[in-house]
Amino acid sequence: MERLNTFVGAALEYGNISPDAVFLGNTIASYALAATVFLLGILALGIMQHLVLSWIGAIAKRTETDLDDAFVKIVRSFRPPFYLFLAFWLALRPLEITGIADNLVTAILLLWAIYQAVIVVGIVVEEVVFHHLTKERDENTKSALHLLTSIAKGVMWVLGVLLVLSNFGVDVTSLVAGAGIIGIAVAFALQGILSDLFSSFSLYFDKPFKIGDFIIVGDTMGVVKHIGIKSTRIRSLSGEEVVLSNKELTNTKIRNFKLMEERRVVFRFGVLYSTPVHKVREIPSMVRQIIEGSESVRFDRAHFAGFAESALDFEIVYYVLKSDYGMYMDIQQDINLKIMERFEQEDIHFAFPTRTVHLHQ
Repeated sequence: MERLNTFVGAALEYGNISPDAVFLGNTIASYALAATVFLLGILALGIMQHLVLSWIGAIAKRTETDLDDAFVKIVRSFRPPFYLFLAFWLALRPLEITGIADNLVTAILLLWAIYQAVIVVGIVVEEVVFHHLTKERDENTKSALHLLTSIAKGVMWVLGVLLVLSNFGVDVTSLVAGAGIIGIAVAFALQGILSDLFSSFSLYFDKPFKIGDFIIVGDTMGVVKHIGIKSTRIRSLSGEEVVLSNKELTNTKIRNFKLMEERRVVFRFGVLYSTPVHKVREIPSMVRQIIEGSESVRFDRAHFAGFAESALDFEIVYYVLKSDYGMYMDIQQDINLKIMERFEQEDIHFAFPTRTVHLHQ
């Protein structure tokens, strides 16, 4: 700055202009220095932006990461009006101006800088979080991220206003203390809503279920239709819409059938005690042949499980290789009918609850 001041003074003397002449409280040399700083500032900031964009832009074209693309957008977000005002603020440093005017210009610069910071936050969330961290770009995740971005922007604006007030000489300590007390009071008054709000963030990012998933929560079962900030809506099997608070969902066990890759099926049946032993021994292999002949299933086991009060019990286990419930019921129905047909051919009869009473005289 001293060398620049010497250069300006020499230039004024060369033009037969007295550098020490005073105008509106500042010397001609100070005004000349301010004008020089203003012009050099605009030139330097413009050249710096151009060089950064050229260098980073060339790298961004050769890489697949989103970080350099986000940086390019951040640099481009700084428009010429911001550079002009920043250069203007720098140019005022050598001048003696009133405190109110200096504080006003500084306050405008602070607010403008906060505005630019808010833009930067939006770019980072859009380019890095949406495209890099979230692999599944569903609408609910985007809504949650937009909400978090809005909260971050709000906090930045509050801090910016406090900085501006502090720049004007306002004691912000009492304001911060008062805001803290008010915040605690509001938090206590809205603790239920805030609890649901933070629970919604947990649902958005942890993703125990998504829209379209079939879930069971307690005695409620159905398809998820909407995940909101405070509640989640489920369309039950009987048709009505069930609304559950997000806090309740994060504090209870959730069974998600949409994520099931295959369905384990266990069913039992009984045959009469009068069934011959050799046929009882053949029943597991009969059932195995029937199940293995079905499509999209994997046989696990078939056993003569035990002696019940009125039947010889058999337990069968197999897997449906898809999670679709309708498909499972179709397969089970087909297996049941084929077992009935085979037993009819083999003269094997299913048991039903009976009780024999023996009377002695």
